[in-house]
Amino acid sequence: MELFYSNPNRSFYVREITRKIDEQINSVRRELANLLNAGIIISETTNNKLYYEVNQEFEFFQPLSEIFGKGAGNPAKKAKTDAHKAEDDELKALGNVEIALLTGQFTRDESSGIDLLIVGNVNENQVHKYVAELEKKEGKEVRYAILSPSDFDYRVKIKDRFITTVLASKKQILADKNEVLN
Repeated sequence: MELFYSNPNRSFYVREITRKIDEQINSVRRELANLLNAGIIISETTNNKLYYEVNQEFEFFQPLSEIFGKGAGNPAKKAKTDAHKAEDDELKALGNVEIALLTGQFTRDESSGIDLLIVGNVNENQVHKYVAELEKKEGKEVRYAILSPSDFDYRVKIKDRFITTVLASKKQILADKNEVLN
């Protein structure tokens, strides 16, 4: 449940889930069936793969999100897990990251044209290393964009097509320092 609620706009296929939580495929399939029957997750087939994601329409989505998710409810009161702390540390190592979000292949919404957007004053070499690690971990190429805060603000102000499309797409927010995306 933590995997789904920590990644509310992201879909996973069975083998990906087994790798991420280090469990046997049969037990994962059994638990996915239970979660599907309860309505906690939903499934969809794309490119001959069955994907699962959290059902944001589930009547208890918000309370479960506060228990298992990160950043749902009041993030100041939410204790972070070791995985979330590691993710935060990885982003901090890039520099001053104001906004970081996953979209595209991570959310199965290709309308944005990218998979990762980072806004901030960051070390580009560190970002390249971060992306290389992400590509290795996910087993696929990651398309990404880096914007300075002033460039991002300007593009939002003029309703730049790229930024408008990215912000309108399905996304998973990794960081939003100034709560611009809420």
